[in-house]
Amino acid sequence: MIDVLHISDPGCPWAYSAAPAHTALRWRYGDSLRWRHAMIGLADDGAEYERRGYTPARRALGNLAFRTRGMPFSTEPPARIPGTGLACRAVIATRLLAPEREWEVFRTLQRAWFTTPALLDEPDALTEALGAVLGLDVSAVVAALDGLAAEAYAQDRALARSAAGSPSEAQEKTTDRSGGQVRYTAPSLIFERDGRRLEAGGFQPLSAYEVCLVNLDPAIERRRAPDDVRDLLLAFPDGLTTRGGALPGRRQRRARRRCGRGRADRGCRRRRRGAQADRRWRALARGRVTG
Repeated sequence: MIDVLHISDPGCPWAYSAAPAHTALRWRYGDSLRWRHAMIGLADDGAEYERRGYTPARRALGNLAFRTRGMPFSTEPPARIPGTGLACRAVIATRLLAPEREWEVFRTLQRAWFTTPALLDEPDALTEALGAVLGLDVSAVVAALDGLAAEAYAQDRALARSAAGSPSEAQEKTTDRSGGQVRYTAPSLIFERDGRRLEAGGFQPLSAYEVCLVNLDPAIERRRAPDDVRDLLLAFPDGLTTRGGALPGRRQRRARRRCGRGRADRGCRRRRRGAQADRRWRALARGRVTG
């Protein structure tokens, strides 16, 4: 078993762009990896972004540039730049109340952040976004935002800001914008096994993660590529983007091309949700992939 600490933030475009690589890790290594998440809290208040000159127009242009990395991004500017703190606390509240749904909530908030102009630092908008997570007790999550989640959020923030002297800092994959503290950038993965620790700081290719894994455990079992796109989608019921379905293996690319042609007779239909949403797929039942 290898422990993986995932240091991230639902409002970071680099972290969102890394989602396909993280999906591939989860598919290939499954229960051999024990994931733990720490939310960074890039900016509790959107005014912090504005002071740095990050405007709605700049965000729209940035999203356009990030499309080249394969994930769907909206170029519709939001009314203002929201802070990420409330969304981070929603992920943490889910961790405390329904830990098996933490990944799903994190991914759902990422999609809402980057494919809609929703202001997720507003409770109503956050509640609406969380409503996309089927079966989640949204009211309980929202009720916990200012209680235990706030305390755990402070702990997450402190952990994310403990990168001084780390390999990630040596690789210049950290930042010192947090009041002089050295902070990990999103998404940073830290792998640990039997007292050994390897860091993949900031945005990294899938191959960098796998180098860390095989050095910690050369005998780690690697799941083969899925034979059918539906097997992959059933493993990730919250849905995958086209690129997210492509990385786990080469054979999956053939299934991606088949689905990309919209061949509903073979169980593939395009899902329309947000910008470039025909690139998101979801399974409803074995043999059916739909939107």
